[in-house]
Amino acid sequence: MEPVSKLQAVLCNESENLAVRFRALFSLKHLGVNGDTKAIDAIAAAFSSESALLKHELAYCLGQTKNTYAVRPLTERLEDPNEAAICRHESAEALAAIGGADCLPLLRKYLNDEEEAVRQTCELAIAKIEYDLSKEAKTEDLQKSAFASIDPAPPLPSSMKSIPELQDILNDQSRTLFYRYRAMFRLRDIGTPEAIDALATGFGDPSALFRHEVAFVFGQMSDAHSKDSLIKVLADTNEDGMVRHEAAEALGSIGLPEIDEELKKYVTDSERLVRDSAVVALDMSAFEKSGDFEYALVPTAGEVEA
Repeated sequence: MEPVSKLQAVLCNESENLAVRFRALFSLKHLGVNGDTKAIDAIAAAFSSESALLKHELAYCLGQTKNTYAVRPLTERLEDPNEAAICRHESAEALAAIGGADCLPLLRKYLNDEEEAVRQTCELAIAKIEYDLSKEAKTEDLQKSAFASIDPAPPLPSSMKSIPELQDILNDQSRTLFYRYRAMFRLRDIGTPEAIDALATGFGDPSALFRHEVAFVFGQMSDAHSKDSLIKVLADTNEDGMVRHEAAEALGSIGLPEIDEELKKYVTDSERLVRDSAVVALDMSAFEKSGDFEYALVPTAGEVEA
């Protein structure tokens, strides 16, 4: 069986360990980034999964390929009112990652969606595409990011170095969501303990989408200084599942034994999104401690602790 078909078989196997399926997904994403449309079809085929967590990650990976071939399956997910909000939101964000003015009418259609995460993501996605098409995007002095991801907003210019000022912008409800996200990603790129503390104040935001993005950024940074705030978020059963899920995966990216013990508490959580994330997070943690170069390798099922 050729590689894409083999990876698709793993990805679409509902009886396979979820962490193994995630590793297959990231292998396919790598192929998709390099223009393999069969890999994109293989990723899209897994949208039939019962796991909202996996479907959300499928959408994210399709966006990261930046391949217009992925627009169709992402559009289908966003337009499906029966799809989980976490997947629809990620599909809108992925459309913005791919970019292009052609996506704007679709995104504007959902600015008044009944799901807050969907309508806020569409607001961000529209702002990102319009920014990317603007003269400003070509002239702003932005710090070269250490992160390879296509993010929902660019960081604020590198001239903005004041952490207290950036924290004020981050939490200023009178600012646009897009501008506040830009402050968030600028703080990420500064990356000091003081910047992490500033980012953690965003966990008090009224928007679950915003709080989830703070946790995502901590996952990118993989800095142990963020662990206490992430553990607190994960432990809060009144917190939105999309935020707790992102906190779990961020903790997994840090890769410390004491965090593993904390994550193991959640593999039987009452919310599937959280317990699925705990399983994946433990696998991510094992990878971080292994010294392996690439998470996208597909292990055998026996190599992953459920």
